[in-house]
Amino acid sequence: MPNQRIGLIDVGSNTIRLVIFEIDANQTITELQNIKTPARLVQYLDEDQIMKKDGIEVLLEALESFTEIAHRYHIETMISVATAAIRRSKNAQSILKLVKDKTDLDLKILNEEEEAFFGNYAVRHTMGLRDGVTIDIGGGSTELTLFKDKQVVKSHSFPFGVVSLKTQFFDGKEHNDPKAIKKAENWVREQMATLDWLSEVNVPLIGIGGSARNIADVFQRQSNYPIAGIHEYTMKESELVDTFQLLADSSMKQLSKLDGLSEDRKDIIIPAGIVFVQLFHYMDSSEFALSTRGLREGLVIDYINRTHNTPYDLYGVKRQTVERMSKRYNIRAIGAHQRILLADRLINLLQEKNIISINEDQLILVHYAASLYNLGSYVEDDSKSQHTFYIISNSNLQGFNHKDRVRLALMASYKNRSLFNQYSQTVEGWFSEEESETLLYLGSIIKFAEALNDSHVNMVTDIQLTKRKNSEDEFELTVTYNGDVVSEKYRANKHKNHLERVLGGTVHIIFKSESQ
Repeated sequence: MPNQRIGLIDVGSNTIRLVIFEIDANQTITELQNIKTPARLVQYLDEDQIMKKDGIEVLLEALESFTEIAHRYHIETMISVATAAIRRSKNAQSILKLVKDKTDLDLKILNEEEEAFFGNYAVRHTMGLRDGVTIDIGGGSTELTLFKDKQVVKSHSFPFGVVSLKTQFFDGKEHNDPKAIKKAENWVREQMATLDWLSEVNVPLIGIGGSARNIADVFQRQSNYPIAGIHEYTMKESELVDTFQLLADSSMKQLSKLDGLSEDRKDIIIPAGIVFVQLFHYMDSSEFALSTRGLREGLVIDYINRTHNTPYDLYGVKRQTVERMSKRYNIRAIGAHQRILLADRLINLLQEKNIISINEDQLILVHYAASLYNLGSYVEDDSKSQHTFYIISNSNLQGFNHKDRVRLALMASYKNRSLFNQYSQTVEGWFSEEESETLLYLGSIIKFAEALNDSHVNMVTDIQLTKRKNSEDEFELTVTYNGDVVSEKYRANKHKNHLERVLGGTVHIIFKSESQ
């Protein structure tokens, strides 16, 4: 199936944005273009909630430009939606007619429930968290959705956002006026208190949208965060509060120079931070998690699921991410499957002898790492380990939090202890000494499993591990095969030192034909 291009125009209260997505044969979504204009349409609503002429002109100018750009990308499908600012406009229908006449766009106004649903839909289909509250704070509304075990339980839309909060509490005042901040905090808490189901729900708070991303970006830059990406990044309460305090203590000039903060958000980031911090406390949340996938991605994933037999599975996010990554880097499925089987067999043998002990989550990560082992050879074979670690640890892998990304990268890139230690130093302090040793052992096992399938035609059918008689540190590994294993014999004996490291002794490999 040829690649498909989808254009999506999102008319928000704060920004108007055009995103061009490309969908390939594996239903992998790639963002080709992302353009926005900080229109702040909500500020053009008068006291009677009628959109002023100036605001309509800003809207039409942006849409005319965006439709021209979309046309040049040869898109096949256009999705165009509007949220709070247009939704609240009493002249919304005349605005829609003008948009249709001027641009031929069928602009759909999302109701509050739809806006909350699609943002949350993206989170549930691209993150590993099974429970949480998503918050999508726009210019004129704030959507909250509680989900448990990946299913929506409650949702609510508050009729305030960063632009309206700025107007309500900071109009004519400094952006960080202490009294205004205090009043805004008290008022926001009062609004939260109207939702009984939100009180002390004690699940992760998941931020969607530009304001949440900016908060995380600022903290990452301040703390010299070692890997790329915001998706599934998590912040502790102290980190969220400290970041807000940094913003509140900064002058507008300082905010302009603050790494990670967008220029067009510097005057509205404090209202956003107030909402995040107050909601975090009211929920008694466990962590502040970030999603780079929100309303727009939710609309696209919903479109794909409706038109392509549901390729995005709520409960298979990690598995599908690994499958798509394997295809992207041309990893042969038959070889990956054999690596998994052999690594699994070796781990079972080692666990039976109480040599290693891992839990179910670690075993699943081993399977994924075996699937993606040395994917960096797609870039360059001579430095495949380095490329593998960099690509996996710095890619936004849907379903994997940042620590799991690095765990996966360390195992999938394993070549030797020195390189493992070099990679580990980039995330110093992330893992205990015990866990680091376990990850090294698991990487060693995957590397040895690859050696046992060097020809990638799956000739090894069984493995047995026994201790040599009258010896505490000598082992016999009996490898049963069917076919010609010249390459496997050479590779296994060359790399048996990796298995010996795990065993803490000498390994003697015995190859045994099934016909014997």
